[in-house]
Amino acid sequence: MINKVEICGVNTSKLPLLTKKEKEELFIKIKEGDEEARQKFINGNLRLILSVIKRFRGRGENADDLFQVGCVGLIKAIDNFDITQGVQFSTYAVPMVIGEIKRYLRDNNSIRVSRSVRDLAYKTMQFKEKYTKERGEEPTISQIAKELGVEEEEISLSLDAIQDPVSLQEPVFNDGQESVFVMDQVKDTKNTDDFWAENMTIKQAMEKLNDKEKMIVNKRFFEGRTQMEVASEIGISQAQVSRLEKSALSHLKRSYK
Repeated sequence: MINKVEICGVNTSKLPLLTKKEKEELFIKIKEGDEEARQKFINGNLRLILSVIKRFRGRGENADDLFQVGCVGLIKAIDNFDITQGVQFSTYAVPMVIGEIKRYLRDNNSIRVSRSVRDLAYKTMQFKEKYTKERGEEPTISQIAKELGVEEEEISLSLDAIQDPVSLQEPVFNDGQESVFVMDQVKDTKNTDDFWAENMTIKQAMEKLNDKEKMIVNKRFFEGRTQMEVASEIGISQAQVSRLEKSALSHLKRSYK
C-alpha cells in the first residue's frame, strides 16, 4: 500500500522537488503570512512524508491514514521551525512527522491504554525534556514521581504502556559490512555456564579459537554479557564483536560435525 502512486488523492510521482534556495525564499514569505507560499512549501515537502511512512511498512496500517497524519506533523514543523538556527528544515521536520505518526499508532493500538496512563506518560516525557535541557542530565524516576505527585511505579508503568513493540531482528547499527540487531544487545541468560556444561563439552573445540574469539565466547555465553558490554571492555566496536562472535560460533559448530 505504501508503494502506491496515489495517496489521499495526491499523485506522488508528480510531487515537486524544491531546491534549498527555494525553500529558504518560501519560508521567509511564510513568516510574512503568505498562504500561497505556505501551500507551495507543503507540497514541496510531501516527499519527506513518503520517506517517513515507509519506515512503518508491515504494520498493516492504511497508507492514506499515515500520510494524512504525517501531513499534520509536517504542518506543525513548519509552524515551529526557526530558520535562524541554521538547521535544515528536513532535519527538524522528520522527528516531528515520526512523532506524530507514533502518537497516532499508540492512540489507535488494538491494545488499549487508558487516557490517564497516556497523559501521565506524556507529562513524564515533558518533564524529562525540560529537566534535561535545564540541567544537562536526565531526572531519576523518583524525581519525576515527586514532581508529578505520583508513585514511582506509576511512572514506570505509564512509560512501558506507550512503548511500541520492537522486533528482535530489527537492525540498530550497520557499518556497511554487517548489521547489529536488537537481539545482539540483549543479555543471554539461557546460554550460561551451567547450560553449556549440561549440553556439551566445548573445551577442546575452544582450543581451536584465537585468543580474542575465546574471550568473546567466554564473556557472551559463560558470563552472559551483551555485545555492547564486551565491546566496551576490550576496546573494539560492537560490530567487530558481532563478527568475531559469529566466526567463533561457526568454528565451534564445524568441530561438532
